[in-house]
Amino acid sequence: MYSPSDFPPFAVTVDLVVLTVRGDSLCALLVRRGEAPHLGEWALPGGFVLVDESLDAAAARELVEETGVAGLHLEQLGTYGEPGRDPRMRVVSVAYLALAPDLPVPVAGTDAAAASWEPVESVSSLAFDHGRILAAGVERARAKLEYTGLGAEFCGPEFTVAELRRVYEIVWGSPLDPRNFHRKVTGVEGFLVPTGESTSRDGGRPAALYRRGAAGVLHPPLVRAAGPPAR
Repeated sequence: MYSPSDFPPFAVTVDLVVLTVRGDSLCALLVRRGEAPHLGEWALPGGFVLVDESLDAAAARELVEETGVAGLHLEQLGTYGEPGRDPRMRVVSVAYLALAPDLPVPVAGTDAAAASWEPVESVSSLAFDHGRILAAGVERARAKLEYTGLGAEFCGPEFTVAELRRVYEIVWGSPLDPRNFHRKVTGVEGFLVPTGESTSRDGGRPAALYRRGAAGVLHPPLVRAAGPPAR
């Protein structure tokens, strides 16, 4: 029989992969750690789950406390519990993902010395195993654009197919064939709704304007071409 004394100190944490499109880059919300371990290193927002709160509540609280960002839809991404991932004790982390447009400039708080949006492609190393978690979050976000209408949320209320394609190129990290993309997105039932208007704001010939339709799940999905794995 095991007794409580047979088990070492154990804790549960939450880590958050928060992504958005800023300029021409897919960016991740990172914090610079203000205390040991990994003092001064960049990391994902997160922290310890309190004894009287749920995982979802802990994720929302830590995001606000460390970055000032609130009100996001967070979905569980995965669980990470390799021995030795945290030098303080055995720690299992539940990771969350959010991908949303128009997110504010973060404000560092609690044990975060700084908070910033950083382009995913420029992130070379993170504290703990957060690089692995970030890579999983980026891949999940890229997959969500294949089968949901989330990409259109990063455009204005009315947008051209070229503007939508640019969102997909930024998130997927690769250029897309304009004609092939146009054929695919306009062929998905309920994804795009023509407004009947056009615009020349791209500098070329007038392009048709669309707004997002009611489709929550895209059928057929917008499958990416095979490419290198996310960093």
